[in-house]
This record gives sequence, C-alpha cells and structure tokens, in this order.
Amino acid sequence: MQISIPDASVFARQFEPHGSTDRAYLAHHFGRFASTLVEFCTSWDLQRGNRVLDIGAHWLHQSILWKQAGFDITAVDLPITFEMANVQSIARAMDIKLIPCANLEAADAFDAIADSSADVILFTEIIEHLTFNPIRFWKQVHRILAPNGRLVVTTPNYYAWNGRAWDFGRFLRGFGGGISVDAILGTHTYGHHWREFSKHEVIRYFCLLSPDFNTVKAKTVRNYYPEPNDARKKLASGIYERFPGLRPNLHLEIELSSKDHGIVMQPSW
Repeated sequence: MQISIPDASVFARQFEPHGSTDRAYLAHHFGRFASTLVEFCTSWDLQRGNRVLDIGAHWLHQSILWKQAGFDITAVDLPITFEMANVQSIARAMDIKLIPCANLEAADAFDAIADSSADVILFTEIIEHLTFNPIRFWKQVHRILAPNGRLVVTTPNYYAWNGRAWDFGRFLRGFGGGISVDAILGTHTYGHHWREFSKHEVIRYFCLLSPDFNTVKAKTVRNYYPEPNDARKKLASGIYERFPGLRPNLHLEIELSSKDHGIVMQPSW
C-alpha cells in the first residue's frame, strides 16, 4: 500500500482553524506517527479493511494522519482530552468518532464498541505506561478486533544503546529487565512509565495472552525523535547501522489469526 506523508509543518497548520493544538508535542512526535504508518502500510492493503481504533489518541495527531491515508478512525482517550473544544472541532471536521475512557483498567467504555468492528487497533507508546493488570482490557481488545485484523504496538526498546541500565543475564536471554512479562500479566502492579520491553518480551506477552494472537512483524526501528545535535545524530546512525538490535524503538504487529481461544491468561488474585 503506497502512501504519501505530508510535511510536518503543513500537517500542523490544519489544526489552526480549530483552535490549534499542542504544537510542541506534535513536532516532537510527528516522526513517530509517520514512521508507524509507513511501516504498517508496507504489509497491509485497504482491501483487508480500513476500520482503525486508536487507543490513546491524545490530540488526534496520529488519528488524523491515518484518516488522511484512507482509514476510518475511532479514537479513545481520557474524557479531559476529548472535552476540549479544539479536539471536538477537528474530530467533527475529520469525521473521527471519539470514545472517552476514564479507566482503561475497567475498560467499560469499550462496551460501546461492537464485536469484530476494528480491522486495526493502534496501541502506540502505551504499553510501557500500563500501571495495572491489563487482562480485562485485553479481553475487550480481543473482542473488538476482527479476525485477521492487526494490533500495532510500538514501545521503547529496553536494549537501546542509550537506554535503561541492563540486567546482563537477562540481556543474554533477550528478556529485558525489571518485572517479568509473566508477572505483569499475573500480578497487580503499579508505577509510572515503569516498564520497558525487549522485542522478545512483547512477543511473549501476546503468546501468554492468547494462542489466537500471532506476531507477524517484530522490528527494531531507528530513532523517531530529533537528536539534540549533529554529533549525536552521526553517532546514533553508526550504531544503528552496525547493531540493529540497539535501535531505540520497537514496532510489532500482532495478528488475530482466530477467535477460537479468547484471552487465556488469568490474573492470580
């Protein structure tokens, strides 16, 4: 699927008639939004489906980029965001449906979304922020995602060359650091941006959730964000070229190959 990505400044200007947006956030994250869309479209065709659920849509920056690429968008975020007049205005103009969700753990707001009604679910730069046991949430995702649909997950790479301190033993086995994936899915936990994953861990995460999930793409990708100076940019580029596993970001696509089993992982409490 061929797409055209607009210039970042041109893209930003379309928010002005609606009361503007967080321009600094958009400028910092636009590369991530564009990279995720381009990577996804290398292995997807709109004939497979164009219904997208964007979970954690914030000010709709990513939603609008995907909308303009030909996808039909439903966006989920906190009520405080979707109550903003500028967000509501551009959502109406772009025909984006807004679903406020005050509690992702309870995931009750997802009850309003029909079964198998999304061909693609975006869960970008969210998984590392989850501070609750996510089993109930993933049951809703499994219900909403259509058979053969895809879940797109992006998250920081724990093994980025300039990332968090490594646990060398777990590094050798490719299983990150901190609390294990098994414990995340089986234990009640709290924290803020407390968990970064290795590529192998994200794959295991979805294997544990359900045999219906099949990871069809798992890549380390180059830095989305502007480097502070040319020297840092040159150094990073050289490292990424020689050692792809040390690239700072992960892009995974998990396909729902069937709905035979549902979410099989159960929390222990």
